[in-house]
Amino acid sequence: MTHVTSRDGTPIAYEQDGSGPAVILVGGGLDDGSENAPLVPELAGRFTVLNYARRGRGESGDTPPYSVHREIEDLDALITAAGGSASVFGASSGGALVLEAAAAGLPIDKVAVYEVPYMSDETAVVHWSEYVGGLTAALAENRRADALALFMRLAGSSEDDIAGARDSGFWPALLRLAPTLAYDAACLGDGRPPVVRLGAITRPVLVTTGGVPDPQMGGLRPGFFDEAADAISAALPDATRQIVAGQSHVADPKVFAKVLADFFA
Repeated sequence: MTHVTSRDGTPIAYEQDGSGPAVILVGGGLDDGSENAPLVPELAGRFTVLNYARRGRGESGDTPPYSVHREIEDLDALITAAGGSASVFGASSGGALVLEAAAAGLPIDKVAVYEVPYMSDETAVVHWSEYVGGLTAALAENRRADALALFMRLAGSSEDDIAGARDSGFWPALLRLAPTLAYDAACLGDGRPPVVRLGAITRPVLVTTGGVPDPQMGGLRPGFFDEAADAISAALPDATRQIVAGQSHVADPKVFAKVLADFFA
């Protein structure tokens, strides 16, 4: 594991493989870089791939107070390490961070995002606000298990799913990552697509969703991610909208790597 130092002194851990134009992978909620790791060998034959743990996750450090601007600086440090420019892929809430970074003017060649969970109707925005309030209170009292349960309910998990997660071997790792749920919430702002900021992105953006609902997100309204993706695409000056057939919220790396490679190339 290699580290780069962000502007505020925070060490950001990443792994690098391959050769060719640089591609940086950005994970979403409750991810320390593991979710994107299978994409690395699939892309490394054509690209120099950097997969990192966002601040507060894995071997990366954390420096309070948190701000989205600091996460953008983390990505900027990685782009510098990659040679000064890179294409960037963001999954789920990591896609919101990537879009904010592109809007901020980072030297990004192309952007790709997958199933960014913006809210496309006012009912969902109200639920999002309630979630953020509950999450803030739970984390302030260090009730990490409650914070995780709130997140899972928001994402459409059933109570049985939550109970099964609590009894699973990966629950302790999720508890360690629970404070970073606040970071993902900050990246998504009030939950609505930031239309004005998206309009400032001049680089090409690939906006993707899967064609199959995730079985762990059965409580989400049908079409949730597609509606968000359509709203993102409509706000961007240079967007390509694509549905990746047969994929759910965590796409098959072999299938999705080809989608990314074709776009980034």
